[in-house]
Amino acid sequence: MRVSLTVDGVRHEVDAGPGESLLVLLRDRLGLEGAKNACEQGECGSCTVWVDGAIACACLVPAIQADGTHVRTVASLAEGSRLHPVQEAFVEAGAVQCGFCTPGMVVCAVDLLDRDPSPDPGAIEDALAGNLCRCTGYAKILEAVRRAAEAAP
Repeated sequence: MRVSLTVDGVRHEVDAGPGESLLVLLRDRLGLEGAKNACEQGECGSCTVWVDGAIACACLVPAIQADGTHVRTVASLAEGSRLHPVQEAFVEAGAVQCGFCTPGMVVCAVDLLDRDPSPDPGAIEDALAGNLCRCTGYAKILEAVRRAAEAAP
């Protein structure tokens, strides 16, 4: 089936196979590797993107349901070589180790801060609850989101 969607501001038309996920469409068909492929079951959050402004695990969204949507990935956050403030905070706090969970964590953190620029620690934990990290123990990730919130104008 032919799928037409806008990803990070660029319109694409691509063939999607039956049962194919948005994640496969993004990574394999379009070559956009910001969303990571880890569990393919919506358990880890590595593939988190925005679909029409709402965060979603791209591995759970059937590609054909993405027809006509606007998708934003972590790649849409940086402006050229200038990182988004949340990305900068992750680097400064040492919240990036292997980097596999980072795209999903950053997307969820940006989504939270867009909705609540001054979240309390519980709100930060809730926003990141669907994202698994095997390297950092989460302390530095939580610190990064706090830093980004404090640095916001």
